[in-house]
Amino acid sequence: MEERRRNERHPLDSTIVIKRLDGGGTEEVSIDIVDVSKTGVGFTCDIPLTIGAVYESYLKIWTQETLHAFLEIVRIVKEGGSFTYGAIFIGMPEMDMSRISVYETVEKMTN
Repeated sequence: MEERRRNERHPLDSTIVIKRLDGGGTEEVSIDIVDVSKTGVGFTCDIPLTIGAVYESYLKIWTQETLHAFLEIVRIVKEGGSFTYGAIFIGMPEMDMSRISVYETVEKMTN
């Protein structure tokens, strides 16, 4: 698969809870993060989400802090009974992007 993300991806052991913002429902869904960069996140989920939809999320990062972010689904791949998604952050504050950049730096140094 061709790499389309502008920033380097890094694995992150975490889960987030998301809810749809456009009136498509307020069901909270847990997802498992595959990788994260300062501009987006890859994750798996057993429930189908909608490409182009924006979801509110609470991302628990390695410092155990929770980042409040909005995600726009830009890619969906179905694998068996699960879905893998690619999403970009919408309007993420620079401070939160910096936290992810610090994680990227630490991850490079330890590998």
